[in-house]
Amino acid sequence: MKLFPSIRLQRLLISTTASLAALISFTSILQAQSGSSLEVETKLGKVAGEQEGGIRAFLGIPYAAPPVGPLRWREPMPAAKWKDVRQATSFGPHCMQAPFFEDMIFRDPGPSEDCLTLNIWTPAKDKSAKLPVMVWIYGGGYQGGSTSEARQDGMVLAQNGVIVVTMNYRLGIFGFFTHPALTAESPNKASGNYGLLDHTAALRWVKENIAAFGGDPSNVTLFGESAGSFAVSTHMASPVDKGLFQKAIGESGGAFSKSTLGMKTRAEAEVKDAEFASKVYHVDTLDALRAIPAQELLDRATKPVKDPDLIRFGPVVDGYLLPESVPSIFAAGKQNDIPLLAGWNHDEGGVLSKSTVDSFQASVNKQFGDDAPKVLAAYTAASDADSIRAASDLTADSFIAYSTWKWLEAQATTGKQPVYRYRFDEVVPADPFHAAGDSAYHSGEIAYVFGSQHLLTDFKWTPEDQALSKQMQQYWSNFAKMGDPNGAGLTKWPVYNAASDWQVMHLSAQPAADKDATRSRDLVLDSIWAK
Repeated sequence: MKLFPSIRLQRLLISTTASLAALISFTSILQAQSGSSLEVETKLGKVAGEQEGGIRAFLGIPYAAPPVGPLRWREPMPAAKWKDVRQATSFGPHCMQAPFFEDMIFRDPGPSEDCLTLNIWTPAKDKSAKLPVMVWIYGGGYQGGSTSEARQDGMVLAQNGVIVVTMNYRLGIFGFFTHPALTAESPNKASGNYGLLDHTAALRWVKENIAAFGGDPSNVTLFGESAGSFAVSTHMASPVDKGLFQKAIGESGGAFSKSTLGMKTRAEAEVKDAEFASKVYHVDTLDALRAIPAQELLDRATKPVKDPDLIRFGPVVDGYLLPESVPSIFAAGKQNDIPLLAGWNHDEGGVLSKSTVDSFQASVNKQFGDDAPKVLAAYTAASDADSIRAASDLTADSFIAYSTWKWLEAQATTGKQPVYRYRFDEVVPADPFHAAGDSAYHSGEIAYVFGSQHLLTDFKWTPEDQALSKQMQQYWSNFAKMGDPNGAGLTKWPVYNAASDWQVMHLSAQPAADKDATRSRDLVLDSIWAK
């Protein structure tokens, strides 16, 4: 995809109604801007951004050295300093990935192994503001994603008095490949979590540099969706990340799952990945593996093979970033004990088109065996119509909801800081990739959190959608400011604990809090999966 010269021009070109007069006007505004207000001195050198609607945007700033050549599959190294003012008006390349997700449309120059950049949207006029900072981790199953997606644009969310930071990080085989030789050469005697370590490097960059953009490095909220949410829970558990962020928000996912995003130990992953390298690339040394061109490495890694486990690269319990599993760390109360806001969407697995009582029962019996009666009692289906909802709910719980619930429960049990839980119930309007108004599907809440509807012109947004988006932005930004989502003009959001009868905030056109009506389902699944 062609690289647009600036974020403002990107938005103008997205809109089919943008006029030549608007472009000329914008050019005049840029020429009139004070250069000093759009230049910021970082520890590595000056960057020059641009301004729109009271928000200064700085895009494509390197936060680590390019992880190429001998730095492929190494912990992120510091980026090099630069002498001249670096133009920060365009997104950096997205990290190497296969086109797994058709709804991910990027506004960047394309894929590259040299991709470790971040973006900043700040409403601060200078470095004296000390605003709270929100650092975003995108989803995509640790296999795809980019900060340049329009739905994750930080401009509108930043208008709520927070600084928004988003970062690219290594994915798939580039971000999560393990090997005994990599472990041996690592100063931390660990391998496999390079994508997660990229997050840590970006957080350290924020701690060292965000004050220059008007941010408070002691008030950072880490938030993410799907794999990004799994990552937030992982960093919350990691001793390496202590002190780098003070609040956490998880949207749909936690590292408490037995799904495909569940974690192997490093030793288990080393055996699998070394076998993969030998079988697929026919090489066994690191020098030979690092010499393989990036596109060839990716193509072979994503080509179907007989063993599906061999093509899945994700986080591991590596002994460094994670000395133990995430659930074990939380169970022992050794996590970073910070305020947590987390939840999921009503239809994480979509809504099944058809199901019958017989087919649902047969599926549950096959999946749960002797435990099937307990599951069928929790997911009741007295009719074929009921079975569609029951099957959809069980799919959603198995995919995302249970793992997020388990994270919330773990923090509420062993942590001392407040916990807030939500469920996103709004049916998202139709677009080219999702059926017409059928569900509150996985990832559907992102545009509401970021207020990016104006950039998603294929959706048929309603005034109700816009109103909910404004409320969610306020909840999220209030939490980033104070560790509490509540504020003037908003429906009261109770703390999630036994004393409040496990209250959940239901986010829809008319947000409302109520006690957890599906707790019995989660407890049944927990009794089975926690064995």
